Amino acid sequence: MLNTIKVEAFKSLEKVEINLGRVNVFIGANGSGKSNLLEAIGVLSAAANGRVDDEALSRRGVRLGLPVLYKSSFKSSRQPKEIRFTAFNEGSSYAVGLFNPLDKPEPAWRFKTERLMEGKNKLVGRSQRLKLRLDPTSGYTALKAVELPEESLAGRLLKELRQFAIFAPDTTTLRGLDTDSQSREPVGLRGGRLAEAVNSVFGRLPLLHHDHTVRELYESLLDLIDWADFLAATSPDSVPVSKNIPQPTRILRFRDRFMAKGRNFLSGYDASEGALYVLFMTVLVHHRESPPVLAVDNFDHALNPRLAKALTRKVCDWMITRQDRQLLLTSHNPLVLDGLPLRNDAVRLFTVERSHRGKTVVRRVEVSEELLDMADQGVPLSQQWVMGTFGGVPNI
Repeated sequence: MLNTIKVEAFKSLEKVEINLGRVNVFIGANGSGKSNLLEAIGVLSAAANGRVDDEALSRRGVRLGLPVLYKSSFKSSRQPKEIRFTAFNEGSSYAVGLFNPLDKPEPAWRFKTERLMEGKNKLVGRSQRLKLRLDPTSGYTALKAVELPEESLAGRLLKELRQFAIFAPDTTTLRGLDTDSQSREPVGLRGGRLAEAVNSVFGRLPLLHHDHTVRELYESLLDLIDWADFLAATSPDSVPVSKNIPQPTRILRFRDRFMAKGRNFLSGYDASEGALYVLFMTVLVHHRESPPVLAVDNFDHALNPRLAKALTRKVCDWMITRQDRQLLLTSHNPLVLDGLPLRNDAVRLFTVERSHRGKTVVRRVEVSEELLDMADQGVPLSQQWVMGTFGGVPNI
């Protein structure tokens, strides 16, 4: 698990450091820098894998742009020579400084500095002073990583970083109308492989599944999708679908408990978009091929506020019991806060906002017992956030 992330000179993040838990929720106004924070980890992920270019960034869900748009450029500050990122786990760290000429951009960013530490031991070091004859567009740490035991602290850190991805589902891709530009395991960055992922987690007929854990998960999923009493991923010919819709190898099948028999089966194309987003989050948390560290940008998109609250609570419950996964979420929905078990230190809430100079400031919300008691007595955290108690609200 990543314990700490440091970012310097990346977009609106001039100098930011955050200490992470197992579930991390970032709230704030539009344009405050929430997505920039996730993308900073995406760039660091590409660097840990040895190359930072458009292909590597796109694979991790980072929005592509010119180098001049990646490097911080505030009126009040001198523009730095490089962008710096550092990640820590329990006992090791990886730091990298990256550069790309602003006037003559190159396909791949240059590695200026690198350092991989395990405890007090420097496993990899790279700087201009060492005069190493290295390809500046290739990561030295990625090359040396093949010599590390995979289960060493440094080996685990690099593995977690390399597999990081930002998922950002959208309705048309979840419905199968648009092709997912990045079909990464397990569900595609925009949800284009949702049916296949559901099939992998639940099997074709979840009601007949003998695994108690799977049955319990399936039943809790139907609690969230309250209009359905059955769902599965089946072959396309098992449910009526328009011929104008592209046909995948698997298709979602829902049974509407309110509709008459014989006309009560719906495909993912016809089902509510909220059901698709709930399924997306469920399989992302539980699929064996999900990255060990992953992010979902605007995970509450298209969800009714009360459904967003219920899904948040479920996701936190699921994640707290897992030791193999770490989750970062961004949200604009106040009711998400009411689904967070913030008395558990594994679940952390952060506000993200811009200072008067436009620099992103990230603060962990230390929710006191007094505020939590107020929530229990009828003044929920969502209301306290809207009132401006925590910050992270638009100044409009």
